[in-house]
Amino acid sequence: MKKLKNQKGFTLIEMLIVMLIITVLIAIAIPNVSKQTTAVDEKGCTAFVQMVQGQVESYRMDERSVPTLAQLVSEDYLKADNQTCPNGDLIEISPEGVVSSRPA
Repeated sequence: MKKLKNQKGFTLIEMLIVMLIITVLIAIAIPNVSKQTTAVDEKGCTAFVQMVQGQVESYRMDERSVPTLAQLVSEDYLKADNQTCPNGDLIEISPEGVVSSRPA
């Protein structure tokens, strides 16, 4: 009979322990990632509102009137698909020309 060589490797218990550690790390990381996604969407909406406010001011200088959202789109100041924030909030322009967002 041939002797088996002393082979090095991981035992089943060692593999299970590694899998347990990875699972715990993932369970800790996922809630933190979802919280950051919400913060990114809110900051993205704030930036989008500021960008639309800039377009309102540009329209105001060109046309000497306060635009509606539809006028901004029809005059190519905004793209047709750029009428909501990244988080889904709706954009509104007041009669004074102040841009704000509200939940959909």
